[in-house]
Amino acid sequence: QVQLVESGGGLVQAGDSLRLSCAASGGTFSSYPMGWFRQAPGKEHEFVATTTWNGGSTYVGDCADSVKGRFTIYRDNAKNSVYLQMNSLKPEDTAVYYCAAKRGLRAGVLPSEYDYWGQGTQVTVSS
Repeated sequence: QVQLVESGGGLVQAGDSLRLSCAASGGTFSSYPMGWFRQAPGKEHEFVATTTWNGGSTYVGDCADSVKGRFTIYRDNAKNSVYLQMNSLKPEDTAVYYCAAKRGLRAGVLPSEYDYWGQGTQVTVSS
C-alpha cells in the first residue's frame, strides 16, 4: 500500500510559479509510474503530467487551457518524491492538484489507470 502526500499549493498571482511536491511512503516508490491530475470545482479529474518509474520518459498533457511549455514533471527516487513545476500560472490553473501512483511499467494519462492517490493540494491563481 502506497501513501501519497502532496504539498506546495497556495494562493498566487497570475504569472507566478509554484512547485508541488508529492512524498510517497509504504511502497517501492521507484517501481511506480507517477502522475499529476487536477480537479476544478464542478469538473472531473483532468490529466496534467506523467512520468515513468525512472523519470526517463515524461509527458505533459494538453489540458483545456494547455499546460505544455509551462509545467514540468520530474521525480527523485532517492527522496521518494515526484514534483510538478508550474510556471506562468493562469487563473484557469486553479484546481486541487493530486498526485497518483500506478502499478505496471507504463506511464498513464487516465485517472482509471492509477491505483493510489494523495489527498490533494489546492492551487489558486488570482488575476
